Amino acid sequence: MTTVNLAATMVAPSIDYRALSPMLIVLGAAVVAVLVEAFVPQRWRSRTQLVLALIGLVAALVAVVALAASGNDRTTMSGAVVLDGPTLFSQGVIVVVAVLTVLICSERRLDNVWAPVALASSVPTSAVGGDADLVADPFTPAASTVPGSDAELVAGRAGSLTTEVFPLTLFATGGMMLFGASGDLLTMFIALEVFSLPLYILCGLARRRRLLSQEAALKYFLLGAFASAFFLFGASFIYGATGTLSLAGAGKSLASAGDTTLGVIGLALLAVGLLFKIGAVPFGSWVPDVYQGAPTPVTAFMASATKVAAFVALARVFYVTFDSLADYWRPALWVVAIATMVIATLMAVSQDDIKRMFAYSSMVHAGFLLLGVIALSEAGLAAVLFYLATYAFSAFGGFALLSVVRDGVGREATGFESWAGLGRRRPLVGALFALFLLAFAGIPLTTGFVAKFVVFAAAGSSGAWGLVIVGVLASAVAAYFYLRVIVAMFFTDADDDTPAVEVRQPSLATTLPIAVCAIVTLGFGIAPQWLLHLAESATPFLR
Repeated sequence: MTTVNLAATMVAPSIDYRALSPMLIVLGAAVVAVLVEAFVPQRWRSRTQLVLALIGLVAALVAVVALAASGNDRTTMSGAVVLDGPTLFSQGVIVVVAVLTVLICSERRLDNVWAPVALASSVPTSAVGGDADLVADPFTPAASTVPGSDAELVAGRAGSLTTEVFPLTLFATGGMMLFGASGDLLTMFIALEVFSLPLYILCGLARRRRLLSQEAALKYFLLGAFASAFFLFGASFIYGATGTLSLAGAGKSLASAGDTTLGVIGLALLAVGLLFKIGAVPFGSWVPDVYQGAPTPVTAFMASATKVAAFVALARVFYVTFDSLADYWRPALWVVAIATMVIATLMAVSQDDIKRMFAYSSMVHAGFLLLGVIALSEAGLAAVLFYLATYAFSAFGGFALLSVVRDGVGREATGFESWAGLGRRRPLVGALFALFLLAFAGIPLTTGFVAKFVVFAAAGSSGAWGLVIVGVLASAVAAYFYLRVIVAMFFTDADDDTPAVEVRQPSLATTLPIAVCAIVTLGFGIAPQWLLHLAESATPFLR
């Protein structure tokens, strides 16, 4: 009998820690943040978590810039992680958005945390959490309590803060950074779960409308679990067809295979899981309810960073693994893109809630982005990267502004009627919100116009003029519901029966992200050359 020495035959994977440093920094900061939750006293916890999160994210951004400056595409972990242009571009955008998210999550948290105790007698007991007039915190003071219970009221009056938001955001950010960098399907699935599970929890932490928030979290969790199952089944079929989970290896095997039946089945199943994450029709039914029910900072994070990670992963799978099966997936994506643009636009027109309208708008933009993927070219990929970067800041800024407009009981005023005349009473808020709406509509001198132009141009150059026509028509219809809000803000008087709304004075933690988003939206709309060149230089994928 021959004895095989397994230790002698195994080859240890080569690990390039410098290439992994951005993700390791973020995930390491998340682990330290968990320890902070366990050992740091509550009165210092919020400040400590904020500083730790910002230091970790800024350090990760520096690491991303350093890797991009080196100019060398590379793989590590035996090809499980790919550090190429699209990866570093997307990681940079995700980290910047995460910094803005952390800042908004810290709104009103740097004040004296004991103030609510001293002023508890003046707090209206009708407010959920009991501190509507004291703290503009979007997160519940005690996530484990029953909504509306005495325990929740006591936690609110005691000034409790859900500081778990910070480590959860860091874990989600690390998972998103790995998702677009995955070089094999197993790593991609792990990254999918790493960033999805924290988001499920974050969606259920809203301070007000707690039941709606918990319903959103449960719906997102259940549908996300089904989407993950489809992804796993697809990965198993790809492994059965090619004998490997490597994206590049599977692509080479499928290109030379005589029978691609299992590959096509795997392609369909993987597409379901990925299209779910980008919110495309018919897999995006969760988007309106989840975006409406989640705390607004979480919604802003999902609408921007999640979309960046999901689209880069989607493009990597289709461009690297299924390039040889383009005759199968391009017609299918045609149908999905048209359905997404048309159905989401029609649904957005009928909405009376701005947050739900933004949710359907996010789906419409997912349809536009699919045009760049369908182009199957470096120009299409560069257009997708540019669109993702610019839309991320426009979407984040729009949701951030929503969070500062409140009704009489401290809830966000998201109804159209509440915004009537607001632009004349608060011109700066109205002007900034109008800027983001015009960017969504694709009006010239905003990033939305340039982004749509380059995506449509890439799709047209690949022969998909039918998609371009549908996209232009959808953009024209979509302009109606964006302009509807602008008309309400500046040219409509509020009804006497409509409850008065107020614009709460945000701290620097919210003002700075809104200002950054406005500068990016207007600045790169007027002079987009630098960002366009950066997106073009970030292509193609490393195969």
